[in-house]
Amino acid sequence: MFSQRASMRELASLSRNLGVSLHSGIGIVKAFDLTSRKTTGRLHAAVQDIIRELKSGSDVTTALEKQSEVFPDLFIDMVQVGETTGNLPEVLKSLAEHYENNVRLRREFIGQITMPTIQLIVAVFVIAALICLLGVIGGSTGQTFDVLGWGLLGPTGAMIWLGAWAMGVASIVIGYKLVSTSLGGQKTIHRWLLSLPVIGHCLRSFAIARFSWGFSLTQGAGMPIEDSIDAALRATSNGAFIAAAPDMIADISSGENLTEAFTRSELFPRDFLEFVLVAEQSGTVPEALHRLSPQFEEDARRSLQNMAAAMSWAVWAAVAGFIIFIVFTIALWYIGMINELLQETNR
Repeated sequence: MFSQRASMRELASLSRNLGVSLHSGIGIVKAFDLTSRKTTGRLHAAVQDIIRELKSGSDVTTALEKQSEVFPDLFIDMVQVGETTGNLPEVLKSLAEHYENNVRLRREFIGQITMPTIQLIVAVFVIAALICLLGVIGGSTGQTFDVLGWGLLGPTGAMIWLGAWAMGVASIVIGYKLVSTSLGGQKTIHRWLLSLPVIGHCLRSFAIARFSWGFSLTQGAGMPIEDSIDAALRATSNGAFIAAAPDMIADISSGENLTEAFTRSELFPRDFLEFVLVAEQSGTVPEALHRLSPQFEEDARRSLQNMAAAMSWAVWAAVAGFIIFIVFTIALWYIGMINELLQETNR
């Protein structure tokens, strides 16, 4: 649950600094030493261990593999490709751009969902205040006024309402963390999320954008096709895509083309498959996917905005519905009291 992995921001900074140092002609050990001065915490300790390994004669990939609890597989794989092909500075630059882009996307996502989340929190506390107020009114009039029908009245009822929400949110977060620790759990959760109308389209677009970036970069660096597909699928950070790697690699190894392998996975939309088919026929798949990645990323951003707007309207609709329910309940309660008084007067 508590990962020691370096954050995307740290990986972006590390890749950028290393790439700049190596591109300027600084030796690998000196480059890591200069970069370590700009790191802190677990990443600083990991870089120091890498420097010791390099001084003892190890290559960069071997040193990184000994720090696999800190560095993700994609980072290690790409460094290995760069080291093997002699393009390590260029690969590190591409990794820096990849992680910097992911940081921007995460920031945009948080920005988009902040307002709906605040609205939901305010709605929960407004309902808690109503429960408390109606309990106080009921206590002063001597009548039970449980508009929710859940037996929640007064300050105690409000605390139970808030506690239930807190426990619900905590259960979802902890449950997701526990399930997502295994690839099978990630596959199940992400497959389900991909099936949802708005959320699914957003997640699929992000995954395909990252896959396109990863595949074009690894192929451009000369990585074998099977390893390239595996690395590109892991670059998506989506369990459904990552879990499809063995079957897709098996299809490629058995002689099927990329389009057939992608189609069998049932993860890629039709327009993407048609695009890959045309590129495959012309032998320009890496270049084509490199051009396609920003398009899917922009599509994902639009989907993210739509998802945030839908969440915002859903919260407002829920709050408005509850307020209307309270108003009608109170109105019916007063009408009932008036009818009782009229009946007693007529008697």
